Amino acid sequence: MSLSPGDRASAELPDDGRPTPQIVIEPDADRLARSVAEALVARLAAAQAVHGSASVVLTGGGIGIAVLERVAGLVAEPVREVVDWSAVDIWWGDERFVPAASDERNERQARKALLDALDMPDFRVHVMPASDAGMTPEEAAEDYVGELREYAAEGRDLPRFDVLLLGMGPEGHTASIFPDSPAATDERPVVAVRDCPKPPPTRISLGFGAIRSAEEVWLLVSGEEKAPAVARALAGASPVELPAAGVHGTRATRWLLDAAAASELPRAEG
Repeated sequence: MSLSPGDRASAELPDDGRPTPQIVIEPDADRLARSVAEALVARLAAAQAVHGSASVVLTGGGIGIAVLERVAGLVAEPVREVVDWSAVDIWWGDERFVPAASDERNERQARKALLDALDMPDFRVHVMPASDAGMTPEEAAEDYVGELREYAAEGRDLPRFDVLLLGMGPEGHTASIFPDSPAATDERPVVAVRDCPKPPPTRISLGFGAIRSAEEVWLLVSGEEKAPAVARALAGASPVELPAAGVHGTRATRWLLDAAAASELPRAEG
């Protein structure tokens, strides 16, 4: 990246308030993870300079966890900006509805990659309930709605999300919103998702409304098998048929790709 996503957001905000998606392509997945990690640290530091605190919504998956591992390296040996992690709220875009000790949980993977190394108060880490918390998936979704409301500003239902990270599956799912699933048309901020086409079958996910409330949405996508879905999403596919096409931020939307994931995008003239 020549500039961090946060640096470019305000200059690209169109008059209608919805930013045109920006595409940033890195040579490979490793370079992508490193550049996103640097940009994320810069964006959170900038948010703290303005608000005194920052918030980020994490994603799982290979590239999402790789980014957190690179952030951990930057925490240990800062390059430029330094984030006060005691003043960062951590949220999740989705979670596998499995026991709390399961390594399948996005939370567990994030803790191993980054969070365990940070000096963060427990109240800053907003985990989605696990399957052994004594709730149904629907009750767990409602519980997370309550957590969101508790940390929202007066008169709002959702807290400020400075950056919301998302991955994308080869068929175009994002968070745990899968093509042609009830979650793709559900208006609630958090939904229980059953019968997912990939294991584990039961999950909790932010809905489109909560995702679109974020100031910046960054989609992190790597791998040639995802190239057709990337091209379809950016060409304007239906969010019901390809959910990743339906996400955007209020200030900026970033598609952060490696060259393989971008391989079916049309080349710019000249």
